[in-house]
Amino acid sequence: MFRSSAWLLIALCLGATTLLASGASGAPGPTATLLAVGDIASCEVENDERVAALVARTPGTLALLGDIAYESGTPDEFARCFMPAWARFLPRTRAALGNHEYANGESDASTARAILRIPADAWYSFELGAWHVIVLDSNCDEAGGCNPGTRQWLWLRRDLRQHREARCTLALWHHPRFSSGLHGSDRTLAPFWTLLAAARADVVLSGHDHDYERFAPIAGIRSFVVGTGGRGLRPFHEIDPRSVARQAHSFGILRLTLRPRSYGWRFLTAAGPGYVDAGSAACR
Repeated sequence: MFRSSAWLLIALCLGATTLLASGASGAPGPTATLLAVGDIASCEVENDERVAALVARTPGTLALLGDIAYESGTPDEFARCFMPAWARFLPRTRAALGNHEYANGESDASTARAILRIPADAWYSFELGAWHVIVLDSNCDEAGGCNPGTRQWLWLRRDLRQHREARCTLALWHHPRFSSGLHGSDRTLAPFWTLLAAARADVVLSGHDHDYERFAPIAGIRSFVVGTGGRGLRPFHEIDPRSVARQAHSFGILRLTLRPRSYGWRFLTAAGPGYVDAGSAACR
């Protein structure tokens, strides 16, 4: 318990000002890099340490897509399984909550929120280069629902209206709206997708399924599942016809190059040269 408390204190002492380091503040600039990955740290395996080594040699703001410390996001699991390899990235990290962060009995995932500096309402937005980035809580039951009229839905609608002049918009959360993996597509997130599509958002990132998958644009939005952070990989199930790239044999991260009017993507494997999915597109 001492080690857990010590790591928690270290994380808290980093303070909100550390979010300004390494580009995590989202200060306006011509180009920014976002590294995305979820489903990460477990003391039962060492795959996440290899992914962390990849992150260490890849500059950019780090987006953690939930399920960050297995199995239950307890203080002890964060201390022993996540912090040794990943604490060094906290100054450049933004994070969404996964279902495992709520599995320790904390109704508000307070341990994860304290370490990762997630606000009391686990949805927020920030600017990264020329992009507007939105982080949502896809644990709809714990977040008070995701349907129209709920607090998070109203916040998202308001945030999109306040940033309607944004040329490029990206959203991230944990459960995939569309997926060919074990858990499949989550229809409860359709209200978020509808708002984002109406606002001409460009990209949505998620984890939860332990694989990598890219979809053709759906209602104008290109989505990625990046559950390749280390916990384990699982085979695909029924393939969604809109899935255009996928793999479940290599751990790694998705690197997004965010330009003022376009973006590029490349999946980077933790074990050196291997599977590659890369491309680029204009913002809408």
